[in-house]
Amino acid sequence: MPDKAIPVIQVKNLKKTYYIGETGIRALNGVDFTMYRGEFCAIVGTSGSGKSTLLNMLAGLEKPSAGQVVIAGKHLEKMTESELVTFRREHVGFIFQSFNLMPTLNAVENVALPLTFRGMAKAKRERLARGALRLVGLQKYMLHRPTQMSGGQQQRVGVARALVLKPEIIFADEPTGNLDSATSEEVMGLMQLIVKEHQMTLIMVTHDNHLATYADRVFRIIDGKIVSIEENKKVETEALEVQDKESIRSEEQTGAAGESTAKGKISDAGGDLP
Repeated sequence: MPDKAIPVIQVKNLKKTYYIGETGIRALNGVDFTMYRGEFCAIVGTSGSGKSTLLNMLAGLEKPSAGQVVIAGKHLEKMTESELVTFRREHVGFIFQSFNLMPTLNAVENVALPLTFRGMAKAKRERLARGALRLVGLQKYMLHRPTQMSGGQQQRVGVARALVLKPEIIFADEPTGNLDSATSEEVMGLMQLIVKEHQMTLIMVTHDNHLATYADRVFRIIDGKIVSIEENKKVETEALEVQDKESIRSEEQTGAAGESTAKGKISDAGGDLP
């Protein structure tokens, strides 16, 4: 489970109102929560619930009408547009439903593209891109263009593109919306694994309750308000099972090593092994 001593995102009384003429439409109506480093959070709601607006607020893509968004100790609502661009470039990665890959670029070039905005040399950014593609299991597809890959492979490129920035936070907007159910399960498992291993914070927006079962916590939003925050017991149980297996494996290895050492001592002393 994530280290809950390290808050990464803090939202306080967040509100957003859109105006059509003189008519105000409240998209967010006083949202409060904290998310932590290494945590996988799912924001779940139906169309029109405010979940996409909330994601935009957290990513600094839109300004709130009121309230605070504090990420990594910085108040996003106080930043200028240029400061927000710099902040996103240095701290945030995105995974999109429609993949958003450049059709004329191969996988390495697509993954390396965000690094160009950091002024990184071509050789270094392509080396990092190849490493990210290996991490998501696409070492055989590095020179393939999007049209030469399946939907699942394209989304893995999208995951690699987010990871190559080594962000503190990854935002995923309906990341499996264009994938079949089996491929969705593969991509979700991959995202879950990578977030845990690299202690990143992943915020996923979805309308799918099943996909939310991969998250550590589920934030349910209705009419612009968070109505519940649920600990995902399935994830906790799976984590405990993994820990138990690792503990058993460690004990077996320790026991085997101890037995081997004991046998070695007997052999050195000239004793007969059974």
